Amino acid sequence: MNRAGPAWLFLAPALLVLGVFFLLPVLAGLALSLTDYDLYALADLHNLRFIGLANYWALLHRPLFWAALGHTLYFVVVGVPLSLLVSLGTALLLNSSAARMKPLFRTILFAPVVTTVVAVAVIWRYLFNTQYGVVDFVLVHMGLPPIDWLGDPHWSMPMIILFAVWKNFGYNMIILLAGLQAIPAELYEAARIDGASTWRQFRHITLPALSPILVMVGILTVSGYFQLFAEPYVITQGGPLQSTVSVLYLMYEDGFRWWNMGTASAVAFLLFLVMFAATAVIWRFGETRGHAA
Repeated sequence: MNRAGPAWLFLAPALLVLGVFFLLPVLAGLALSLTDYDLYALADLHNLRFIGLANYWALLHRPLFWAALGHTLYFVVVGVPLSLLVSLGTALLLNSSAARMKPLFRTILFAPVVTTVVAVAVIWRYLFNTQYGVVDFVLVHMGLPPIDWLGDPHWSMPMIILFAVWKNFGYNMIILLAGLQAIPAELYEAARIDGASTWRQFRHITLPALSPILVMVGILTVSGYFQLFAEPYVITQGGPLQSTVSVLYLMYEDGFRWWNMGTASAVAFLLFLVMFAATAVIWRFGETRGHAA
């Protein structure tokens, strides 16, 4: 009996949905990136021209694109390790705390994840406002000068990184906490009997057991952080002096402010290539560590 037929029959609805809502838009976006689709083409398709890789070539010679890529990489390189460290540290604390308090702390720490990014970003913007923000109010009453957190190019991106870490670390915390609870307690008991310190237990038991989960969490976090948009859009609007313009924010500006859809599509695919390369590096690093272990 041929089992391939029923299998494809059951897979057909899911494949159809993926094809219509994922594959076709991706192919359409790729085709769009090879044209000069803009406001004039939107009004009359006769103005649409095929220009090949001209959009990509123009982006590679555009200073703002490289600045946006640099800001995005800075956000990823600083934000991802910080998010993973906070997530892992919080998961370790929850795993060692009293059993009665774990549900309460999990709920409190996970709450930022389920809140709306825009709503929380607006509150964050008011908290760090120079004139009436709570943070500068406290600094002034402590005898310290106020800091223009969101208006100074040196502070704007660190504040967005801090916001993103606070907003998103709870998701990774829950995954890592589940991984910690899956480690057999007998391993730690045997290590303590042998006289292993807490650091040695963490290094030789916890980290090797969590390595596959850390790789997965790292890939998810990197993919999410490369798609930086809502935070600078709501908090700083890409400023000050374009210091928080990300690649995705640039794509939005080109596509939905200036209606250069071809250029915006090219930005999206260049970002995809960067994300794919970063993911491949993390995956390769995880495989190397796995073989070494």
